[in-house]
Amino acid sequence: MTEYHLTTPITEADARKLKVGDVVYVSGKHVYTARDEAHERALKMFEKGEKPPVDFEGSVVYHVGPVAWQKDGKWVIVSAGPTTSGRMELFEDEFLKKYKARIIVGKGGMGPKTLGALKEVGAVYCSYTGGCGALAAKGLKEVTAYLWDDLGMPEALWVITAEEFGPLLVTMDSHGNSIHADMDKLIASRKAEVYAKIGIK
Repeated sequence: MTEYHLTTPITEADARKLKVGDVVYVSGKHVYTARDEAHERALKMFEKGEKPPVDFEGSVVYHVGPVAWQKDGKWVIVSAGPTTSGRMELFEDEFLKKYKARIIVGKGGMGPKTLGALKEVGAVYCSYTGGCGALAAKGLKEVTAYLWDDLGMPEALWVITAEEFGPLLVTMDSHGNSIHADMDKLIASRKAEVYAKIGIK
């Protein structure tokens, strides 16, 4: 395990250095939140030849529906626990190929389509612990824009400046490795044995 402290925009070379098991802390102005609806809108814009309001290349895209409030006229992130990333498997491979984000952050891992795109593009998926929304918010220092607010607070595109946001655990890398896929295989291999012990056929 190696610990990395990266600043956005993150290069392909930096992303390809990361391996499953590494720990990452991120700083910089290119941290964006995006869930289902934001992914879908960004892809539709690409198809129409339109540009989204931010440059996703080299960015960190966080699967999160943040809780925020306004203080002295500025938005402040109060809690930012990750959303289950499996919901974005439908979009993530095309999003990565078209926009070249370098770090995707969420919980629960993603599937084979995303893993293939990570390898092709040069990007990684990092897991952040669920239930630690207040801790995550500490690393998300400043909201610089609240975009696509017509989607609602959880689905909007938040533009955030991060400072040592983490720890983020690399669980899928650009070399075709996935802790999530490995665990699925291990569970499948042990299922019959466990079922036999508890009397399930």
